[in-house]
Amino acid sequence: MTERTEMKLTGLFVMSLSVSWFKAFPEPPVTGTEDSNNPMTSVCPYIEKGCRYSHDIGSAQAEQAPDILGVCPVLVACGSCPAGVLCRWRGSHTLENVPSTATSGCVDAYTNNLSSEVRAKLMKNRYCFDRAEAIIKSEGRSKGAPNSESTVPPIEAPSNGAPSRPLGHVTDEDQIRVRRCEKKKIDFASKLYLAPLTTLGNLPFRRVCKRLGAEITCGEMALATQLLQGRQSEWALLRRHSSEDIFGIQICGAHVDTMTKAAQLIDENCDVDFVDVNCACPIDLIWKKGAGSGLLTHPSRLESIVRSIDQVLRKAVVTVKMRSAIKENKNFAHQLIPGVQRAGAALVTIHGRSREQRYTNLADWDYLKQCAEVARPGLFFGNGDVLTYDDYVSKKEASGVSGIMIARGALIKPWIFTEIRERRTWDISASERLDILREFTNYGLELWGSDTRGVETTRRFLLEWLSFLHRYIPYGILERAPQRINERPPPYFGRSDLETIMASESATDWIRISEMLLGPVPDGFQFTPKHKANAF
Repeated sequence: MTERTEMKLTGLFVMSLSVSWFKAFPEPPVTGTEDSNNPMTSVCPYIEKGCRYSHDIGSAQAEQAPDILGVCPVLVACGSCPAGVLCRWRGSHTLENVPSTATSGCVDAYTNNLSSEVRAKLMKNRYCFDRAEAIIKSEGRSKGAPNSESTVPPIEAPSNGAPSRPLGHVTDEDQIRVRRCEKKKIDFASKLYLAPLTTLGNLPFRRVCKRLGAEITCGEMALATQLLQGRQSEWALLRRHSSEDIFGIQICGAHVDTMTKAAQLIDENCDVDFVDVNCACPIDLIWKKGAGSGLLTHPSRLESIVRSIDQVLRKAVVTVKMRSAIKENKNFAHQLIPGVQRAGAALVTIHGRSREQRYTNLADWDYLKQCAEVARPGLFFGNGDVLTYDDYVSKKEASGVSGIMIARGALIKPWIFTEIRERRTWDISASERLDILREFTNYGLELWGSDTRGVETTRRFLLEWLSFLHRYIPYGILERAPQRINERPPPYFGRSDLETIMASESATDWIRISEMLLGPVPDGFQFTPKHKANAF
C-alpha cells in the first residue's frame, strides 16, 4: 500500500466513519433513507464543498491488506475501535467480541495532549509567558529570546471618571508565588524509579513496567525549544496514562529562558508530579549546544535553571539527573549537589559514569556513596548496572542512597521490578515473556491505532525493545549467577524453540517474533536498531 493510498484511507475514516464500533461488513450498508444521526448511513457534510477524501468503503476494503488473525486488541480493551474499517482486525468487529469487562473510553485514560489553541499560540509566538519572563528577569540571565506578546487585552480606565471594581473571582497568583513548602510533597524515598529512556521509554513500555512493579515513571527526554515551538512529535513524549500515579517529564535545554518558559508551559497545560532537568545526555549534538551533560560545565547556569523552574512551577517539584563527570576518573558531580539542592531540587539522581564513558565499563558506586553523603539530608538516587534483585539490594545498602533509578536493566528484563518487590529471582518462561510482549503490542495499538500505520509504529518500537530483550539469559540455564549487565551473553540453546529465538542477536529473528504478534511484515521490510550495543 502506498503512502498516498494510506493517507486517502485515513481520511475515509476521519471524515465519514467515526463510530463507536463496526460490525463486520463486506459491503457498505445500503438503506432507503439516510439517517443524519447514523454515521454509517449519513453523507459526509463536506462532499458539496469538494471533500478530497475517499468515501467508498468497498474500494477501501479492497485496497486494504488482509486481516491479521485474531480479535482486535483495541476492541477487546476499549469496547470500540477508532480505526473502523481501516483496522487490520476489522473482520472481528462484531458485538460478540466486545467483552463485558471492556473499558469504554480508553482515550480518556491519556492526558497531556497539546490543544489546538495552545499550539496555534506557540506557533504564532503569542503564548503569554509573563510569569516566566518575570522570573528570568529576576535571575538577570535572559538570553534575548523573542518576547512573547500577552494575549490578555489591556484594561482601559472609564472615560467618565467613575470608580471601577473587579468583577468575578480575583486571585493573587500573578502577585504571590507559590512557596516551596506549599507544593505537593512526593515521597521518592525507596521507590522503584523507571528511568526516562530515549525511544524505548515510550508510554506502552512504561505501562508494562508499571504493571510489573515500577512506582515512579518519567517520559522520554523532550527538548525545551521544540516544546516552545509546538512540535507535536515532541509533545507526544509528554503523554501520561492514568495508571502512572507518580509521573514526571524530563526536559533538556541549555539556557535559563527556554527552560523556564518550557516549565511554565508544562505547568499550565500538563498533569505532572515533577519536572526533571536533564544534565546527563551524552549525545554529541546535545553536548555541543551546551545542553544535557554540557550543563555540568556551567554550574551557575544550572543552578539558575533549577531555581527558575522551581519558582515557575505551581504544582510540581523540580528534580535533576546528571552524570558523575565529563571525563573518566575526574568526578566532580558531588560539588554540584549542594548548589542544585539550594536552588530547589527535590531529588538529585546521578548516573555513575562520565560522559566519555557513555555506557562502557562499570558504574562507580563507590563514588555514588560519596555523593549520597554530600546530599544528606536531601534525597539522592543512584543509577547504573542494576540487573537483578541482588544488584539492587547490595548497591542500595552499600552506598546509602535513598533509592535507585533503573534504566537498561528494565529494558533487558522489565520484570526486575517484580523481583525487587517480591524479593526473589524469577526464572521466567519463554511463554510468559511472550505474554509481556503481547501486552506491549496491545498497549501500542491502543495508543497508536490498529490501522496499518499504527501496526507498523508498534512493530518498530517492539523491535527496538527486542534489541535489548535478547540479552537476557534465563536464570535456570545460567552457569554462573547472577548475570552481569556488562557481560556479552554467549550463544546458547534455550529450553524451548521460543526461548532460543528470543536469545538470538539476529534482527531476522526479532522480526519473526513481531510477526507472531502483529502479523506479516510488509514486502521489503528491514530493521536496524537505533541503539547499538557497545557497552560489553
